[in-house]
Amino acid sequence: MYKLISFLCFLFIAPNLFAQQLPLFSQYQDNYIAINPAMVSRDYLINEDNLSFGASHRNQWTDFENSPKTQLLRGEYLYNGETFGLLTGGYLLNDQTGPTGLTGLYGRVGGIIGDPYYGGIAVGLSLGVVQYRVDANELNLRDEGDIVAADNQMQIFPDVGLGIYYYRRLDSDDLVYAGVSIPQTIGLDTEFQDETGKFFLKRMQHFYAQAGIFHFLDEGYLELAGWAKYVEGAPINISVNFRYQTDSAIYIGVGGSTAGSAHAETGVLIGENAGFNSNIRIGYGFDYNFSSFGPAAGVTHEISVSYSIQK
Repeated sequence: MYKLISFLCFLFIAPNLFAQQLPLFSQYQDNYIAINPAMVSRDYLINEDNLSFGASHRNQWTDFENSPKTQLLRGEYLYNGETFGLLTGGYLLNDQTGPTGLTGLYGRVGGIIGDPYYGGIAVGLSLGVVQYRVDANELNLRDEGDIVAADNQMQIFPDVGLGIYYYRRLDSDDLVYAGVSIPQTIGLDTEFQDETGKFFLKRMQHFYAQAGIFHFLDEGYLELAGWAKYVEGAPINISVNFRYQTDSAIYIGVGGSTAGSAHAETGVLIGENAGFNSNIRIGYGFDYNFSSFGPAAGVTHEISVSYSIQK
């Protein structure tokens, strides 16, 4: 268990992660709702599907016992009026790393100023409650005499996320977008305590920026997307991903980050409409870290499934 304790400490001080506390995603374009509550579904941007559902599972650093695992369930509906749009929906997020974990349930509401199809400025707000957990049975002390709570601990706190997002269809029919967000706006000092002692978990505000472009072909499209992340006391971490949707039902992608990781992904679209306009998407992402701890930590796997329709 000493390796696990060292690993947990490593999460907050390692050169490539620093103080990152919120879950990471390989296929971040498909998990937009947890990144920026004002982002418009890529299913709507590509196919005008204004009702969408999705699920993803991420297993990070597979060579570590009790390594980080993240699950996300989401749903969204976009009301597309002639001069404005209404964003609604929500998501359920679960993240577990060794003895510590969190589960959050969020509702999202936002508005789009402008024609939702051609683009405009969107503002979004997410409201939720988050349960923070510590499993004391999984803790093992590094030094004799250290004190930590003997029982399993749990705290529930409110959470708020804010975001703004701009997108526009160009005369060439290409589409560009950019946004900024603070998905964890309320900074918390979470205290776990019983008669044997206490310890603290400080929740940090995270500042995100997103940008991308869709270049539509006769059949299929090219997408270049970026996600920048900043937490106080840590350098900015930037992830970039390139995805190519072929003229069939297959897509492929590659990417990397300034943290020293490389990413590859592939997926297939199935459903009533064969190929590009299919409404069911199944994707797989694979990450490998080339920093000094990469070979010891192992690889990362991520699976996502989504369904979207026009209503």
